[in-house]
Amino acid sequence: MAKFAPKNAIMEYVWEKARQGKKTVYLPETEDERTLRAAELVKEAGLGKIVLVGKEDEVRKKAKEAGVNIDGIPVLDHEKFDRIDEYAKKLFEIRKGKIASIDDARQLLKSKLYFSIMAIKLDDADGMVAGAVNTSADVERPAYQIIKTAPGISIASAYFAMIIPNCPYGENGFLLYADSGGHPNPTAEELAEIAITTCITIKNIFGVPEARAAMLSYSTKGSATHPIVDKVIEATKIANQKRPDLLIDGELQGDAALIPEVGRKKAPGSPVAGRANILIFPDLNAGNIAYKLTERLAGAEAYGPLLQGLAKPVNDLSRGCKAEDIANVSAIVAVQAMNPY
Repeated sequence: MAKFAPKNAIMEYVWEKARQGKKTVYLPETEDERTLRAAELVKEAGLGKIVLVGKEDEVRKKAKEAGVNIDGIPVLDHEKFDRIDEYAKKLFEIRKGKIASIDDARQLLKSKLYFSIMAIKLDDADGMVAGAVNTSADVERPAYQIIKTAPGISIASAYFAMIIPNCPYGENGFLLYADSGGHPNPTAEELAEIAITTCITIKNIFGVPEARAAMLSYSTKGSATHPIVDKVIEATKIANQKRPDLLIDGELQGDAALIPEVGRKKAPGSPVAGRANILIFPDLNAGNIAYKLTERLAGAEAYGPLLQGLAKPVNDLSRGCKAEDIANVSAIVAVQAMNPY
């Protein structure tokens, strides 16, 4: 197996910040060997403290059978947790009107996902990574219900951190794609919010000093007219009104967003065209298709769908992820915990 190491300068920055922060990240999908290997990688790289959630005997037996060394990594059995009544009472308060009783809350906490997210809510953990086994909906639902959005952010959304080899675009091949895993058909207002949040993400988590977000369309600056283009134009106006300090421009086609000479020709004077390091897609069809094509055709590393805009960090994974992906996303979560929205 190749040595586990950051893929580019951006991830080197994330690793270094994670090492400094020493945050605690819960990994609940301990039935999957990739999770156990990721815990070993995080420990070896010093990227923070991992807590594996599950029955200790079973988790350690599985690790041994898989040849994974998790010595020194805590395993927390959520079904024997001595503060489960406290967690149940708090969950009942948070979901009052949605959960009938404290007993029902206690039943929910039998889910390792709900338990881990309550640990984050009550500051027993700094973040969680899941999605190797569970669907995005299962991972995101308790996060939205319990942690909710950060102050000043109306919707949480999902992005992919893309690392594209031998690519001159973005930040030397590093780009954020949003929303590529959350909202199927965002309104203009939601699209504007996604763009603003992603600009904050690329600065706060990945240390990129200047966010440049392209609002993508099949049209560039009026080259085509259609209601789906109008939505992108309106979203750009809203984003610029809300955050005139951020570089957000559109509507731009993909080549106009990324390639300097095309950007100068199609959108002269644009502060983003030809320089974008964030691509904001008009809907989930476009965003999801684009990230998967980039991953497969360009051999890109695709981390996500990562959640942004939450008050505390919970991050999702593709079920096709590798152990190295889980470890890298754990480092991203650790940095996100240091720099909340």
